[in-house]
Amino acid sequence: MNILSLFVAVPVLMILSLFLCKGMKSVRGVMITGASVLVVLTGILATLFLQERAAGNTATMLFTSSTTWYEPLNIAYAVGVDGISVLMIALSSIIVFTGVFSSWNMKMAKEYFMWYCLLAVGVFGFFISIDLFTMFMFYEVALIPMYLLIGHWGTGNKEYSAMKLTLMLMGGSAFLMVGIIGIYYAAGHSTMNLLELAQLNIPIEYQRWLFPATFLGFGVLGAMFPFHTWSPDGHACAPTAVSMLHAGVLMKLGGYGCFRVAMYLMPEAVNELGWIFLILTGFSVVYGGLSAVVQTDLKYINAYSSVSHCGLVLFALLMFNQTAMTGAVMQMLSHGLMTALFFAIIGLIYGRTHTRDIRELGGLMQIMPFASVAYVIAGFASLGLPGLSGFVAEMTIFVGAFQHADLFHRALTIFACCTIVITAVYILRTVGKILYGPVHNPEHSKLTDAAWFEKVSLVGLIVAIAFIGCYPSGVSDIINNSVSPIIEKLNI
Repeated sequence: MNILSLFVAVPVLMILSLFLCKGMKSVRGVMITGASVLVVLTGILATLFLQERAAGNTATMLFTSSTTWYEPLNIAYAVGVDGISVLMIALSSIIVFTGVFSSWNMKMAKEYFMWYCLLAVGVFGFFISIDLFTMFMFYEVALIPMYLLIGHWGTGNKEYSAMKLTLMLMGGSAFLMVGIIGIYYAAGHSTMNLLELAQLNIPIEYQRWLFPATFLGFGVLGAMFPFHTWSPDGHACAPTAVSMLHAGVLMKLGGYGCFRVAMYLMPEAVNELGWIFLILTGFSVVYGGLSAVVQTDLKYINAYSSVSHCGLVLFALLMFNQTAMTGAVMQMLSHGLMTALFFAIIGLIYGRTHTRDIRELGGLMQIMPFASVAYVIAGFASLGLPGLSGFVAEMTIFVGAFQHADLFHRALTIFACCTIVITAVYILRTVGKILYGPVHNPEHSKLTDAAWFEKVSLVGLIVAIAFIGCYPSGVSDIINNSVSPIIEKLNI
């Protein structure tokens, strides 16, 4: 079996094993074992990938294989990875692993983790796929469990949020399906393989409507303005680990799909129409930050922060240069890790205080020092403190974006840079309100700090954030080699 297929097979085996579990102890054992296997597989894949590149293998995708599923439409189970895919798989495995520990005491854990594993199947399958239809199939598999995970295990107005998320993302999927079918027939209806489609010339008259359809379809999942409204409600009502996987990984499917499909296959339309989406993503960056400033719910603050940071990913991709696009991928990694850390801590706080309202919280640093320090680290990563992942990602984006000499791009870049100050405002304001000052509720003085399983989750994410911040060149080198083919296509 191709090593890439193991990333789909392991979560499937975890689902089957959960069927046989009869107690909480066995459920936890299956999840820890399976999640650990995924992390080990990621390490093996990264090692093999780097060895292949060091040996001089310059193929666009490595470890490729293809098995025909439906010959009349040339649909195949085709897999392969480049450096970006490997990093997205690594991000997914880290968050799946840490999410297990954040869900340690989940009610109806067996059923919950079965849907959680199905969500992981879709995420991993999407990142390894190089066939358009197979990619779309895994994309849908990743979306389906979200409705039940939020609608049943969520909090607050969970039914409304689950339905809103599902309907808006399915609407995006409709655009995406139209785009995929259009690409297939416009390219001569001979293949759905991304690598083969990239060698074909899709006529510009088709590109002009296929590019907006596919970019919009993926952009909805990436919470692009004004199609972002599903995201804050979904985040606010989702259980902790689902919020971690949702913001940390699922939203990255949007950015990944935008450059892997929309931009890579239709470069002429990108150059002609990209400015429209550049304006929308610029608004996403600033609007998300300003919206976070006025929120009082911890989850809504982080959710609108995610709209801003994910908007920055699409903003950087549309700058069409090596530096900015490398920064976009680093931002996907950075945001995935730090937002997962935020949601893990917020879940920890809510589980003890039963409130997420920052006006009702205070003095948590003296009550829960470990969790509070972890929150400060997540906040510093979000506002771009040097030494953490947020700094290298955002600086790479802004330096790359400012390389454009024309007024339009530079004005938008300066506009987007305003979020540096905006982010500092809502992060420092939140840290000051909930961690310092007097304890507002006397009952909160009796609370306990993070348990051992919660510390495993928090430490794992902090280590990954610090690694990218302290050793960015290792990550950027992997990204650069994979961005180059896309840059060459865009500079036709």
